[in-house]
Amino acid sequence: MGLWARISRVFRASTGAALDRIENPELVLQQTIRDMRDRVPELNNSVAQVMATERLLAKNKDNLAKQVVELDSKIKASVKMGRDDIATAYIGQLQQAQVDLERTDAQLELAASASKNALKARDNYVLNMKKKTAEAMQLISAAKQAKLQEQLAQTMEGFNIGDDASTFNEMREKIERRVAAAEAKLQLGTSSVDSQMADIEREAMDIQLQDKLLEYKSQMGLLGAGSGNAASKQISAGTEPVKDEDVLEQVIVNEAGDSGR
Repeated sequence: MGLWARISRVFRASTGAALDRIENPELVLQQTIRDMRDRVPELNNSVAQVMATERLLAKNKDNLAKQVVELDSKIKASVKMGRDDIATAYIGQLQQAQVDLERTDAQLELAASASKNALKARDNYVLNMKKKTAEAMQLISAAKQAKLQEQLAQTMEGFNIGDDASTFNEMREKIERRVAAAEAKLQLGTSSVDSQMADIEREAMDIQLQDKLLEYKSQMGLLGAGSGNAASKQISAGTEPVKDEDVLEQVIVNEAGDSGR
């Protein structure tokens, strides 16, 4: 292989590779559809010219046919009038008109066949164009779908679920540590000195209320002297407070004693 042939092959290969990279199938198919549609008016013009030729020949045939009839009538009239010279002239014209009529008739047949073929070719082209257009639209749709799938694949390649999983685990651990710390602080708060003091204050309040209740019952004579002194001694000694059940039991005992007396 010669040097020039090798250079030409390398150049064509490089050019083809570059065209493959920059060639967009969607744009190429769309341009192909436009080119096919642009040829339709040209075909229509060609068919119209063929049909115009057919119609022109048809008119010429009609005119020649009329001319033959008129010349025949003139020949007969000239013969009747004894004008053989004029009849002879008309006969020459008639013969030429008949030749023209035959030639025009043959041309008309050819033109009619050409018009028929042109119309058929135009219809076939339009039908093929519609078929190719539908196929091209399907290819364009497939190309768009392939493009979307490629973009989705690239997105999925850049998406690493492991990183996000580690992030979720890290955030979960942080939240759990915060919850544990909050629960510990709450527990410390409930067991603190302030909480214990609040419990003591509530207990002292209960003792005061019991004392007040005993005082009222003593004034009303519902408690015996011994019971009142014993209750007072228990309160002053810092023993457990008198319960309502104990007070009620003492009242019943006192009432029973009074009834016995």
